[in-house]
Amino acid sequence: MLKRIVLILVLLSTMSWCKGQVPLNEQFYLDSLGSTASQAKTDSIKARAKFELSRYWAYKDSLKTENYLQQGKLLAHQSAYLKILYQFYEAYFLARVYPDKSEKIFRKTELQLRSYSTRDAYLFRAKAWYEYGILQFKKDKYDVLTDIVFNKSLPLAEKAGDKPFIGSCYLILSNIFKNAAEYDKAETYGLKAIELFKKDKASSAELVSAYHVIAENYTLSGKNPKARAVLDHTWRMLLPYPESEHLLDYYAAEGLYFTVGDQFKKALSSIEKGITLSKKLKIAYKEQRLLLQKFYASYYDKDFEKARTVLVYLMEKPPMMKLSINRLQLYHGMAITYKGLGKMSLAYDWMDRYSKLSDSIFHGKLKSEVNALEIKYKNTEKQKEINELKANNVQAALAAKNNRLISWLLGSISFFLLIVAAFSLLYYRNNRKLLAQKELSHQQHLNEIAQQQQLQYSQAMLEGEEQERRRLARDLHDGLGGMLAGAKINLSGQLENPPSDGQRANLRKVIGQLDNSVTELRRIAHNMMPENLLNFGLKTALKDLCETLMTNSTKIDFQAFEIDGPIPEQTQITIYRIVQEMLANAIRHAQATKILLQCSKNGHMFFITQEDNGKGFELNSAHAENGTGLNNIRNRVGFLKGKMEIESTINEGTIINIELHVD
Repeated sequence: MLKRIVLILVLLSTMSWCKGQVPLNEQFYLDSLGSTASQAKTDSIKARAKFELSRYWAYKDSLKTENYLQQGKLLAHQSAYLKILYQFYEAYFLARVYPDKSEKIFRKTELQLRSYSTRDAYLFRAKAWYEYGILQFKKDKYDVLTDIVFNKSLPLAEKAGDKPFIGSCYLILSNIFKNAAEYDKAETYGLKAIELFKKDKASSAELVSAYHVIAENYTLSGKNPKARAVLDHTWRMLLPYPESEHLLDYYAAEGLYFTVGDQFKKALSSIEKGITLSKKLKIAYKEQRLLLQKFYASYYDKDFEKARTVLVYLMEKPPMMKLSINRLQLYHGMAITYKGLGKMSLAYDWMDRYSKLSDSIFHGKLKSEVNALEIKYKNTEKQKEINELKANNVQAALAAKNNRLISWLLGSISFFLLIVAAFSLLYYRNNRKLLAQKELSHQQHLNEIAQQQQLQYSQAMLEGEEQERRRLARDLHDGLGGMLAGAKINLSGQLENPPSDGQRANLRKVIGQLDNSVTELRRIAHNMMPENLLNFGLKTALKDLCETLMTNSTKIDFQAFEIDGPIPEQTQITIYRIVQEMLANAIRHAQATKILLQCSKNGHMFFITQEDNGKGFELNSAHAENGTGLNNIRNRVGFLKGKMEIESTINEGTIINIELHVD
């Protein structure tokens, strides 16, 4: 039952449509208009500012309204257009007291503006229809208002391109559908209005009004959480303006929210705040709306006497009793209130009056008519689109007929040029690809020549180095070695003659030095070109090398597996030098005491593995990267197209694995 009664309650809110929107920051708005009215460069701008000031004061101070109207009229001079606009503002002022006269002026204004095709003229035509529709609603002609908004105001506003006023049209449609209990459609139009108002900073007052309408719609459709969120947002907007007229709508919307939510004490608190403010601002019609909500809150709070007192007060107000929708609420309210008081005969009497007005028929008619008008509006819009499409099609057909030959000719030329361009592009791409391939082939050939030259150069250097070693070893052994041996023999012969004891000791000393020199000479010659390698092969040469380097503190375990096969002499020398450098590094740098050396051959591959217990080293260190010994090994391994892997741990030792191609 509460839901049904509240549906009627919201109808009273439509009374606020007949009043212009009051800005949130009223003082700033008035100061801005006053400044424009006095300081604008042209009289036409000043006149329009005066007209807007008259509109602001129309429901507040009739003397100021008339004064601003006359000032604007004087500033209009001989401008026919401004004189027509003067009529619009005059009709707006007369609407409250002389509605019939106001209706005629609005219609006259709209007719006269039809001779102007500017956006401003379209906008004022839309506004004239809008205000005319509000006057029809006050006569209970709600269907006329709906028809005007759909088929007059909204199309003209769209033609003018004025988004704020389009938003105002959507907002009034939202109100209409809300009162017809079409909550989904009311929400759609309300959200459209909010979206448009948000895009225009000057529409803050309209935005607040839209929030109030959408909050009431959410409340009535059972979406209380959404209603609460909208109310909270609206309150934050109104907080800086404690005496704003928009607070009255807020308290009304919040009172409705609490009433539907069965929070009657809170509802009465909000409504009382609104009533107090409306009395202070002297806005009677909004006070009456709040009082009607106070009735419902009091009734459902079971304070029937207070509810009856409110209804009696409202029934004494002509504006309240003028509209049938308001009378319906008051009659129904009196019936249920007397029932609550136990006065059944009076309750029956008021219910009889209510029944005669037939609210159910009224609402059914309202719902069907507004839906029919919406369908008519949408059909009209679709027909406009169809007509536009037809006109465009006819124009396109004429243009096609006139330009068909030219299009065909241009198409043929374009096709020919396209073929030429395609062949040219194909030839260019093929030519480019061929040049690129030639360039790549030439570059590869140059790289191969450079690599071959580098290989030949490296091989020549190594061969020259080994030849020079052989020559130097032969010269040392055959030349200097022979001479030192001869000197030793001669000195030894001197010992056979009986020299003095002192001479004998000196001779023995010299012979010992010569003997050491010969031994050192042989060692040097052997290192430069080991004779065992040339005479007995790689295995014997490596074994002798290990035995030569072993001492009491350094043990070398040499293991050879099938390395006696045919290997070119130059390759054997390179392998010998690699092993020689590896052993020297382990003894001299790693200070190893135990070394394991393994050499093996499998087909064309030769494998070398050396493990030691030396102090190890960091592989990525500068010393490891730039060391002469490792670089010599890497160069020789690279010469034989091999690869080398090194694993080394500090204070634990080093493992070197080498694979070489020996074919």
